[in-house]
Amino acid sequence: MKCIDRMKKTVPWHKTAALVLALSLLAVQGCGQEVEIENPYDVYESTRAYGLNTTTSGGEGNTSFFAEDLCVADTGNKLCEGITDSLSEGAGLFNIQENTLEFGKNIHERLYPASTTKILTAYVALKHGDLTDTATVKEEHLQLEQGSTLCGLSVGDTINLEELLYGLMLCSGNDAANVIAELVSGSAEEFVKLMNQEALALGATNSHFVNPHGLHNEDHYTTVYDMHLIFQAALKDEKFVTIISTKNHVGNFVSSTGVAITKSWDNSNKYLTGESPVPDGVQVVGGKTGTTSNAGYCLVLYSQKGGDIPYISIVYKAESRENLYQEMTQLLEKISK
Repeated sequence: MKCIDRMKKTVPWHKTAALVLALSLLAVQGCGQEVEIENPYDVYESTRAYGLNTTTSGGEGNTSFFAEDLCVADTGNKLCEGITDSLSEGAGLFNIQENTLEFGKNIHERLYPASTTKILTAYVALKHGDLTDTATVKEEHLQLEQGSTLCGLSVGDTINLEELLYGLMLCSGNDAANVIAELVSGSAEEFVKLMNQEALALGATNSHFVNPHGLHNEDHYTTVYDMHLIFQAALKDEKFVTIISTKNHVGNFVSSTGVAITKSWDNSNKYLTGESPVPDGVQVVGGKTGTTSNAGYCLVLYSQKGGDIPYISIVYKAESRENLYQEMTQLLEKISK
């Protein structure tokens, strides 16, 4: 498959950092003794010249760089034959093992994430919450716009965080998102602050979130690239991977009258349900769908080639569900080559 690389040729991330650091140090030193550096673009040589330890665990010391394990991508597109680039507004295919961008289309363009927002919601909840903690559903948790996807909670129900996460990620319950936010942070407002703090800490600097569910708001946006950073961080939690890879889960909780309730929640991912075929040699582990009239059809996927090489693929703002799965399947076919 022939690829058309439209990305600009730039100085590698770690060498750019070295240059910025070296210049900063020179500025601090001012009119002091001049230091000659034979290879100023080498981060180790540049900083050692000023008596700093910037070595890494790979044999040069113990300091690691922020982007050391991340795919760093420029603003240009990287398109490939066999992948129709007119089916969506933004898309990306990231080889997580090699930290490379295999396909990229408008990956830094701000787009509405719809319910793929819940990837960050789950990440924050797993990081800051306790799976055994319970919450009681309130009326305000259920005050959502008409047509919202729900997992079937009622006022007075008592449910723990683990069950809420299944309701959140499988059937995309917006009611579950609201309950999770208050359970973890005391209020939706405080939880959203935590969402933005965590996103920024992960390098998702071109994103802003105003709610835990992804219902439309003009100030609620992300990018394909930022969501890949958030998703990659979430995948490091085994519980998160277990949840998104589950095809069906029977949720158990208690009603306001003390009666035990069960709800069957099906995953909305058509690759897991078998409604969309997966190319040979590729295993779709799981992911998150999202749809609103403003965001279009969205999908974030975690897949593996040969059972061990990890990939993240994202399609944002497809005009139809058919277009969404057509482009995503083309991305998966590139993995299988």
